[in-house]
Amino acid sequence: MIRDTIKAAQISAMKAGEKDKLAAVRLILAKLKDRDIELRTASQTPDDDAIVVEVLQKMVKQRRESIALYEQGGRQELADVEKGELAVIEEFLPAQMSEEETSAAIETIKAELGASTIKDMGRVMAELKARHAASLDMSKASGLVKAALS
Repeated sequence: MIRDTIKAAQISAMKAGEKDKLAAVRLILAKLKDRDIELRTASQTPDDDAIVVEVLQKMVKQRRESIALYEQGGRQELADVEKGELAVIEEFLPAQMSEEETSAAIETIKAELGASTIKDMGRVMAELKARHAASLDMSKASGLVKAALS
């Protein structure tokens, strides 16, 4: 389980005295705890790894946006801090699909669903997310699906 890997990384970062990595791992664990609290009232809870991957992907997206904004604003030292956190967060994410693999998965789903127009994009995206959410950046996939259906 990914959560166990993150907790083990926290302990090893503490022992090694890696303050930056420890801070990033603690951020991840805090976000996971927040998500667990949100899910207490949910009627059904998803698989634990799915929850962890969802939280990590959200954190990666936030870090990338922050890096872009800091670099535009000329705050390179803050961008470097965000890049460090991003590297730690990405360590725990499953390997992401390449653009070629994503395109192949889209074509497979497109053929299975008989999707041919942009009106079918929602169905294709839903199926793509159901099958490959953990190993796929859905924002990039959206553009590829749109290109494949138009």
